Amino acid sequence: MDANMNGLLKWSIQNSTNPSDPNAPTNGATDPSRGLTPEMISTLLGGPSDADLMKAAMEALHSDEVDLENKMIAFDNFEQLLEGIDNANNMEPLGLWTPLVELLRHDEADMRRMAAWCVGTAVQNNEKAQDKLLVLNAMPTLISIATSDSNPATRKKAVYAISSAVRNYQPAMDDAVKHLPEGYSREKVDAGDMEAVDAIMDKLRAHPVQTSA
Repeated sequence: MDANMNGLLKWSIQNSTNPSDPNAPTNGATDPSRGLTPEMISTLLGGPSDADLMKAAMEALHSDEVDLENKMIAFDNFEQLLEGIDNANNMEPLGLWTPLVELLRHDEADMRRMAAWCVGTAVQNNEKAQDKLLVLNAMPTLISIATSDSNPATRKKAVYAISSAVRNYQPAMDDAVKHLPEGYSREKVDAGDMEAVDAIMDKLRAHPVQTSA
């Protein structure tokens, strides 16, 4: 039986009363909503799970039939879902990491911006997600966006993603240092040294970007 359905069954048993039982609680003595998780309520109401919503959002983001405005809505919903660490960790089994990273190379600046934002949210304080991003070799792309993208808002979100990816995760910090452009130190940086990490992020934010004449 589905875990949420099983939970609903237990909840219904615990909250049912026998009218003939003199010891049964009277109206108002108990709160029937106690013990119901959001997932159980969603199951009870027949609503989609977070996993379903995440997959649907990614399908919309890669669909040629969805316009940019609605893709932005899908991206916004996706980013909010990723604020939950369980959802962020669920990206790998759902197969959502690769299609998200692919969107970092999208022709539309807003798509690149939102992809970087979602990456940053997913990996923040999440070593499992930080490791997955490293495996996908996304750091060179993020650094390229942060230092050369023509859109300032997109560059800003790329720096956010890099910052989230490297903090307290040494493998990602080492990878970032290796791919920094000329003018940046190649000396090892402690991923746990927040001042040192902040200094690199500040330099990336101030990195001069050449504009076409």
